[in-house]
Amino acid sequence: MSKLLHKRALVTAGAQGIGAAISRHLSEAACDLVIHYHSSDDAARALKKEILAAGQRCEIIRADLTNPRECERLVAEAVGFLGGLDILINNAGSLVARRSLAEADDEFWNLVMALNLDSTRRVIRAAAPHLASAAASAGGASIVNLSSLAGRKGGHPGSLAYSTSKGAVLTLTRALSTELGPQGVRVNAIAPGLILGTSFHNTHTTAESARQTVAGIALGRSGTVNDIARAVVFLASEFDGFITGATLDINGGVYTC
Repeated sequence: MSKLLHKRALVTAGAQGIGAAISRHLSEAACDLVIHYHSSDDAARALKKEILAAGQRCEIIRADLTNPRECERLVAEAVGFLGGLDILINNAGSLVARRSLAEADDEFWNLVMALNLDSTRRVIRAAAPHLASAAASAGGASIVNLSSLAGRKGGHPGSLAYSTSKGAVLTLTRALSTELGPQGVRVNAIAPGLILGTSFHNTHTTAESARQTVAGIALGRSGTVNDIARAVVFLASEFDGFITGATLDINGGVYTC
């Protein structure tokens, strides 16, 4: 029997790319799901239909997570549907565009921080009381934050704002593991490396850049969305375990620490 049977999970940006893979793997592990999306309406509806057909409970909720009230509404509606919350996966974020220090004005910088850091903080703040309540009755709860290899290394040229925001997500993860640990809530992070085939890399990574990156990966290939999803499910399943404040680097050996 799955350790995640009927655990209640919210996945932000869970309708496409890495997020969709996470949603599918959590569903296969027998979680009940709320999948957040912003603009990918068709993908969200199709994924909901797929998960319901497989026999799992699932709802989709649209929200703009750069808006604080929308973060609160998302969590409230998710908890209303699920009847509580055991697992929170913060996957929402974007590079937006490649801009150097000189090009990254305050408006651009604030947008990237809102998408990658502030949305994560706000959703966790809204979800924390519900996760703590679940932990008190079920022995623990899990938060998994999606960061990036860029948050470790600083990223490729033009990713200054993105890399900074993703590095901050790692610090947020460590700080919250200390703050929420006494309430039974474990907080961990995933730092993916090159995951080709996603809209992120299709938009922001050239074929030559991808080739050069793969050439430096010990395993000789880029990652897949399923590589990330399996790791997220593992950390989510450690709701009653001893892992917290950790970052799992999934990059094929291009970076180790």
